[in-house]
Amino acid sequence: MLPTGAHGTWPSPIDAALAASHDGRPEYVGTVGEEVWWTEPRPAEAGRRALVRRRADGSTESVLPAPWNVRSRVIEYGGVPWAGTARSEGGPLIVFVHFADQRLYAYAPDGSGEPVPLTPAPATAGGLRWADPQLHPDRGEVWCVLEEFTGEGPSDLRRVIAAVPLDGSAADDRTAVRELTDDSSRFVTGPKLSPDGRQAAWIAWDHPRMPWDGTEVMLADVAGDGTFHRPRSFAGGPEESVPQIEWDADGQLLLAGDHSGWWNLYRADPDRGAIPLCPREQEFAGPLWKIGLSWFRPLDNGLIATIHGKGTTTLGILDPQTGELADVAGPWTEWAETLAVHGSRVIGVAASPYSSYEVVELDTATGRTRVIGSPHKDAVDPAYYPRPEVRTFTGPDGREIHAHVYPPRSPDRTGPEDERPPYVVWAHGGPTGHAALVLDLEIAYFTSRGIGVAEVNYGGSTGYGRTYRNRLREQWGVVDVEDCAAVAAALADEGTADRQRLAIRGGSAGGWTTAASLTGTDVYACGTIIYPILDLTGWGTDETHDFESRYLESLVGPLAEVPQRYRERSPVNRTDRLTTPFLLLQGLDDPICPPVQCERFLAALDGRGIPHAYLTFEGEGHGFRRADTMIRALEAELSLYAQTFGIDRTDVPRLELKK
Repeated sequence: MLPTGAHGTWPSPIDAALAASHDGRPEYVGTVGEEVWWTEPRPAEAGRRALVRRRADGSTESVLPAPWNVRSRVIEYGGVPWAGTARSEGGPLIVFVHFADQRLYAYAPDGSGEPVPLTPAPATAGGLRWADPQLHPDRGEVWCVLEEFTGEGPSDLRRVIAAVPLDGSAADDRTAVRELTDDSSRFVTGPKLSPDGRQAAWIAWDHPRMPWDGTEVMLADVAGDGTFHRPRSFAGGPEESVPQIEWDADGQLLLAGDHSGWWNLYRADPDRGAIPLCPREQEFAGPLWKIGLSWFRPLDNGLIATIHGKGTTTLGILDPQTGELADVAGPWTEWAETLAVHGSRVIGVAASPYSSYEVVELDTATGRTRVIGSPHKDAVDPAYYPRPEVRTFTGPDGREIHAHVYPPRSPDRTGPEDERPPYVVWAHGGPTGHAALVLDLEIAYFTSRGIGVAEVNYGGSTGYGRTYRNRLREQWGVVDVEDCAAVAAALADEGTADRQRLAIRGGSAGGWTTAASLTGTDVYACGTIIYPILDLTGWGTDETHDFESRYLESLVGPLAEVPQRYRERSPVNRTDRLTTPFLLLQGLDDPICPPVQCERFLAALDGRGIPHAYLTFEGEGHGFRRADTMIRALEAELSLYAQTFGIDRTDVPRLELKK
């Protein structure tokens, strides 16, 4: 018989330091000969991304010591930051982007030298950025995306596909970089060279579209000297999102597109158009938030490894001739948007509700799967992990709302029979994004203490087709707020949650939804607002980066046509409706949601007497990466809930709430 304890008071071995140490996941897997490489988070090392190598003998090592940080800032969210090739002598050659200066470097890890810069130092910090490199050692070059700032404003820039010499001649001479495309397209991905080397394909799009709205597949002929000729649009369009393309071994171009309303796989035929390979009401791709993400890879034998699903994802092997799709067995419920193949091997990054993201290898010849990197290890007894419930709720107008509900759970305590637990609604970022069904120790931090969590994949989320995604068009601040409120109310109505002790939290676009909910509904007792958007008019003009600078045209409407809508929906203009305590968390180096938005919001709130706390963090941008930041933020959030919900906790510093 478990002892009874009031919800929120339960003891837990999952402290903020433990949760912070497990934040982040492996990214950008790739192969270099027989070896597998990827990047990995290091929260305890100022949040840098390490480059990790798994040798053919199974040993694993971090290749570059601190402070090397393998991470690109192209479109601020970045993209594939490294590439490598095996050499007959001297070991592998790696090229990578170093976060601090955004220069491209070459490195021979089996040699005795240090990384050598391939690109020039920019005139202004971060003024030249690179992403999605493709190594062409036979040409002595690496082809990649170049993002170049041309002025002081966040949108004073150009993006092209460029070829950088591997001999280092461009390190001091910008003119040694060959530009392979012009800047007629605002956004481009790295080029994919056909097997015969005669054609290159890439993805392009322009303002005001986002890549999940519409993209074009561009095709160019490649001359013997490596120049591009006759660039032309080959597939996609303004109302079709193509987030990934690949050449198969026979020289046919494969693509993921949502022409049917779902991201499905196609073969691009110059005469017959896009030929569907496995038409299903499932997603075989996702939103292109970072340059070079991959959801599928063709194998040499003609099969295709592909991530697919509806709500959750799995790895499958597709026979494009028959349309037969064989799923891979295993415990994983979510595969990250990164795949690599080598011979019969497929490598990806996967997680489940009871295991964190780990690097997984499938041998298609034997059907065997195994974990080969970043293996999940239970830091505490798994009995402290929550057991999520996949739920579908009914929202306004009878619409479906997808959510993951995490009830409180502990092997040490149970709640009183006459007490319903407090719940926190989590609104994910994006908003064109998705809350994955995976183990998250930040969620377990709360549930193991007796506080429930409900992650809401509100209308506009990915994973459920384009129609569900498009619910948010011109309805941001309406549909997302209504859907989160509907889930919270339903949990209270059914007796799962305490109606008087509901909270909401979110970061970035989720911070917007949180602030819009606190200033637009009476559902929540408090909220945690993390690096948010608070003023649509400011954010829609010059207070964010170029990539999302016209995102609001689809989410809210064109500013010139509906300025009143921008004013009415912005939390900064609705502080008179705010009646509940809140915590505001902000990185001071955030170019996407800058601190000025928080400062303006607090100035508008001044004198209202609303209890609140504003915590800022030096050296943090959009998304917290440093362990000390995450610890402070998580403990402050728990203290907010404890004070608001009347929970006695002495194991975290008391958050000072000002009025």
